[in-house]
Amino acid sequence: MTIETTDTDTSRSSAPALPLAAGVWEIEPFHSAVNFSIRHLGISKVRGRFADVQAELVVGERAEDSSVTATIALASIDTGNKDRDAHVVASDLLDVEKRPTMTFRSTRIAGADEEWVMEGALTIGEVSRPVSLAVEFGGVEGFPGQERRHAGFEATGEIRRSDFGLDFAPGLLGEVVKIQLDMQFLEPVAER
Repeated sequence: MTIETTDTDTSRSSAPALPLAAGVWEIEPFHSAVNFSIRHLGISKVRGRFADVQAELVVGERAEDSSVTATIALASIDTGNKDRDAHVVASDLLDVEKRPTMTFRSTRIAGADEEWVMEGALTIGEVSRPVSLAVEFGGVEGFPGQERRHAGFEATGEIRRSDFGLDFAPGLLGEVVKIQLDMQFLEPVAER
C-alpha cells in the first residue's frame, strides 16, 4: 500500500508516504539482525552478524521526511568461531579500542509498495562513506499479546573495506563486504 500525498505547492514534487503511522518506531531486537558475508581466500565466504544493535525509524508524513539511524557495537561480532572473533576485534584488524562502533544515518528514502531505496552515511571509527541499501518492506502486523504492531524490513547492500581504512589482510579477506539486514520496528505507543 502506498499513500500518495497531495501538495498544493507545484514547485515541490509529491512523494509517497511510508504506509506506517508517523512517529518514532523503536527496534524490536529479538527479531532483528545485522548480518554480513565476506570472501575468504577468494574461494568461500565467512558469514557473521553483530549482536548489539540499536536502531530507530522516524516516520514523517512522506518518505522524504523519514529517517533511520543505527549504532552497532563492533565488539559484538559473531562469526560462529570465538577465536576468529577475538582476532577480528584485535588491534591489527578492526581495532575496537579505536573503532568501537559503526553508525548509519539515512539521508534519503524513496520508493513505493514493497521496494524502497535508502541512502545514507556509514561511519566506522572516524571514516564516513555513502552507502545505498535496497530495502524490501515486509508489511505491518500485530503480535499476539502486544498492543503495538511490528513493521518488517529487509535491506541489502555492500561496502568496500578499503573505503573505511580496513584494508588489512589483502588476499586473505575479500575487499567487498555484503550486508543483509532483517529488521523489525515497533509502532509508536501514542499512535495506537
